[in-house]
Amino acid sequence: EQYLVEAVEDGPAPFYVVLDTGLARTTTGAKVFSVMKGVADGGVEIPHGVSRFPGYNREEKKLNAEVLKKYIFGGHVSDYMTRIQKEDPQKYEKHFSQFIKAGVTPANFAEKWAAVHKAIRANPVAKKAEKKTDANAKPKAYNKK
Repeated sequence: EQYLVEAVEDGPAPFYVVLDTGLARTTTGAKVFSVMKGVADGGVEIPHGVSRFPGYNREEKKLNAEVLKKYIFGGHVSDYMTRIQKEDPQKYEKHFSQFIKAGVTPANFAEKWAAVHKAIRANPVAKKAEKKTDANAKPKAYNKK
């Protein structure tokens, strides 16, 4: 079964893209399929099946949407955070220092991702980040004029 994006009747047709994985490994759950899923969810037409997404069961030939949703909202990262927090708190603090600083915990990780998804849907225009410059920093040798 293939997934296709339907065109809006009174609007422009979606972009049509064919996924070329090149030399990337195409095993179930590979990152290239996560990217493809995000692009397809964003409205780009990419003909594809669901057999390579996390949660697909080969025996039943069905996709478990709950498993896929867990991955989309970072449930696997939350599980890893919980495990590392219990096993090695020092490693947890080192690996997730920016998350800790931002107040992200394994318990609220999915909520944060849901807020990010909502914000992107509300305003999908990318914002240009301001460059941080240090007035006392010496210029690199390759940047000197």
